[in-house]
Amino acid sequence: MSKISNLALVSDKAKIGENVEIGPFCVVEEGAEIGDNTVLKNNVYVSSFVRIGKNNIIYPFCSIGTEPQDLKFKGEETFVYIGDNNIFREFITINRGTCDGRKKTVIGSNGFFMAYSHIAHDCMVGNNVIFANGATLAGHVDVGNFAIVGAFVGVHQFCRVGNYSFIGGYSAITRDTLPFLKTVGVRNGAKTYGVNSIGLRRLGFSEERIKKIERIYKILLRGKRKLEDAIRIIEETFPQDEDALYIIKFINNSKRSFIR
Repeated sequence: MSKISNLALVSDKAKIGENVEIGPFCVVEEGAEIGDNTVLKNNVYVSSFVRIGKNNIIYPFCSIGTEPQDLKFKGEETFVYIGDNNIFREFITINRGTCDGRKKTVIGSNGFFMAYSHIAHDCMVGNNVIFANGATLAGHVDVGNFAIVGAFVGVHQFCRVGNYSFIGGYSAITRDTLPFLKTVGVRNGAKTYGVNSIGLRRLGFSEERIKKIERIYKILLRGKRKLEDAIRIIEETFPQDEDALYIIKFINNSKRSFIR
């Protein structure tokens, strides 16, 4: 049975799962959906256009599913979808999508979002991510699985953050950040600083796999090869390798170019 405070405003037309806890001064609008075992501590706002999965914990003063901060938005029906087992700390804001974009903002599962993080309209955030305090995504940003976005990082519209990448605090990211790498810096001064080896070891990557990724990036980023020549060498050296194929696909799909 769910536990809903008498001081919360929860619409009778919201869909509330089993064992949900909703604390005082929360607002859950008509049409919202909250999955089993999810906890809204207090003072949490959930709009009509939000679908939240199971086992999430949402701390005070979070605002989820508000209108996108986009002057073109005219009140269309768009959504926020959130997976399972996430932690959202205080004062987080998550905007729903736009009709000019994906019509939805999506957050995966098992994420840890620290206080004051912001996820703008039409973003796609993967699984097992960590957002440190004040991490901010502009609209249409993609964040891959197991990525870490450092404190007070700002990511420009339409950029992508690769799987297993690490962005150092206070960085301003205006191009794609390559998977598996550490990236730090401001705008055109941002640079890569090698493979995120500590993070990969913590996730159970073998030393052999880490060294292979280092070799791939040595071919790609060192020397004076043209990009197409580096990609050809990687394909020949690591045929059908899962990590190599992912890195090549990520680069080939880049629209804003990537940080070297």
